[in-house]
Amino acid sequence: MGSETESNQHHELNQLVHVFMISFPGQGHINPLLRLGKMIASKGLLVTFTTTENFGQGIRGSNDAVSDQPVPIGDGFIRFEFFDDEWPDGDPRKHDMDQYLPQLEAVGRRWVPERLAGLAREGRPVSCLINNPFLPWVSDVAEELGLHSAMLWPQSCACFLAYYCFHHNLIPFPTENTLEIDVEIPTLPLLKWDEIPTFLHPTTPYAFLKRAILAQYNNLSKPFCILMDTFYELERATVDHTVALLARSPIRPDIRPVGPLFKKVVPGGARVRADPLRPDRDCLEWLDGRPEGSVVYISFGTVVFPKQEQVDEIAAGIEAAGVSFLWVMKPPLKESGLSPHSLPDGFLDRVGDNGKVVQFAPQEQVLAHSSVACFVTHCGWNSTMESLSCGVPVVAFPSWGDQVTDAKFLCDVFKTGIQLTRGEHERRIISRDEVEKCLREATLGPKALEMKKNALKWKALADEAVADGGSSDMNIECFVDEVRKRSENVATMAKTMANGLSIKENGH
Repeated sequence: MGSETESNQHHELNQLVHVFMISFPGQGHINPLLRLGKMIASKGLLVTFTTTENFGQGIRGSNDAVSDQPVPIGDGFIRFEFFDDEWPDGDPRKHDMDQYLPQLEAVGRRWVPERLAGLAREGRPVSCLINNPFLPWVSDVAEELGLHSAMLWPQSCACFLAYYCFHHNLIPFPTENTLEIDVEIPTLPLLKWDEIPTFLHPTTPYAFLKRAILAQYNNLSKPFCILMDTFYELERATVDHTVALLARSPIRPDIRPVGPLFKKVVPGGARVRADPLRPDRDCLEWLDGRPEGSVVYISFGTVVFPKQEQVDEIAAGIEAAGVSFLWVMKPPLKESGLSPHSLPDGFLDRVGDNGKVVQFAPQEQVLAHSSVACFVTHCGWNSTMESLSCGVPVVAFPSWGDQVTDAKFLCDVFKTGIQLTRGEHERRIISRDEVEKCLREATLGPKALEMKKNALKWKALADEAVADGGSSDMNIECFVDEVRKRSENVATMAKTMANGLSIKENGH
């Protein structure tokens, strides 16, 4: 009976349209792409999700559902495969994108076609590839194999437009000779020189990341669709302008906002996650015991690692403000050579049950908890979307990249935030007095009430966007329908090619 059931499932899987997702091995890239994968799978597709083996080891270690065996998600399935980047774990070259990205491309251009051929032999041919930034060569591989491709943009549409304008020289940006000019991008607020994505500034120490991101813009003509982890109501004018801009150019991929991707609940989706560590569930029980709207949640994402001196000032500011807090203090990456953060002597004894420090927290659940008053965040786009969609005001603590632009929008456009730092360009430690002042302002008084009101407005619009018939839900439906339609064309083409080959082999 078991073998018959397995045979039926195998047959069912082989009948599904198969989408192959390839992610850059970074948590901020993997999370949104996996969320998209689960959403697509729930519509009745088979999704294979892949990234590098050394990143996959961490994912498997913290999630039993991550394997090469298909896991039911809604009406479809998702499975995982990981490939060897051929450099040992801990190799310092992995932190040099000018070295690592060419290595990923060299390995990926060999491995992906071989693996797709293997899946076709197993009766699970792939009809569409989906990548995220830093891996633009995926679109080349798809084109070479006669397959369709799409790309998930995991930042705001505003940042996509900024990079597009920079890449095509459409407007003036800071240069070596004009370091501090303001930038005027259509539909965006005026951005000061330190509010554009920092990779675009000539003084950035991360020029390799600028090259990595802009490489995608050389390949925008190849994906048939660019999906964005934002929602139309949040960036209406910018989305409309970007769609019109691309429609006037030789590259005409669809632009489809499909976010907030984390917000859409799909059957079976909760058990499939890509957390690098097992989250500390005790923190949710601790939050249960706190009064409504009383806790400051502090987390700087998976990459940003503040200086120890800054951690000391934040701790002192928290203590002076007298607020309850949940602080995610993650360990540094092994390859970084940095020492773990420490807290001031006696700090935890003095705050007692008023605070909790953990290495990793289930952020989506934390932000949705009624006891959370505000979020001290690095303003990465994933955290930005989660704060807006959960109705939580923020204290903006950006460092670099799109974080400074996201902070600008949170504070001045969405009006849900207070700016504590302007990012790496400030080159200073934010004092305990500033931290205390911002925490008090974000949790008590008229400013806190105003930010909460605005945050709840965006939460309601996000809920509507992902609900059945909402703007993002309809965009996902249209995308899946297009993938299905294009897969039929791929299948017809493959059948025609196979018949032609058979006739040729028979000497006709």
